[in-house]
Amino acid sequence: QVQLVESGGGFVQPGGSLRLSCEASGSFFSINEMGWHRQAPGKERELVAAITNGGTTNYVDSVKGRFTISRDNAKNTVHLQMNSLKPEDTAVYYCYYRGRRTMFSPWHTYWGQGTQVTVSS
Repeated sequence: QVQLVESGGGFVQPGGSLRLSCEASGSFFSINEMGWHRQAPGKERELVAAITNGGTTNYVDSVKGRFTISRDNAKNTVHLQMNSLKPEDTAVYYCYYRGRRTMFSPWHTYWGQGTQVTVSS
């Protein structure tokens, strides 16, 4: 059983910074992609940032230049550094891993429970 646990969410004023982290409780044979989605009240969940095992990154346009995703392959962790936060960044942030537990396992997407980020003055 794999569980992803996020940390680092909280309350911050506009212009502030937060660093989200996600760690898996179980082991993986391979993780192809890690990333973060977010869901604001009344809105659909959207992909915020993703990073492949080769280090290729992808960001939604609204966070480009402000957010940075990184991963530690040895520790199977992924981080999201969020700078210059805006009220519209307020949402629940969910990390995900797309990987497989063994060489013979199918690829599967694992999700964290979510961490609240609130940006307000």
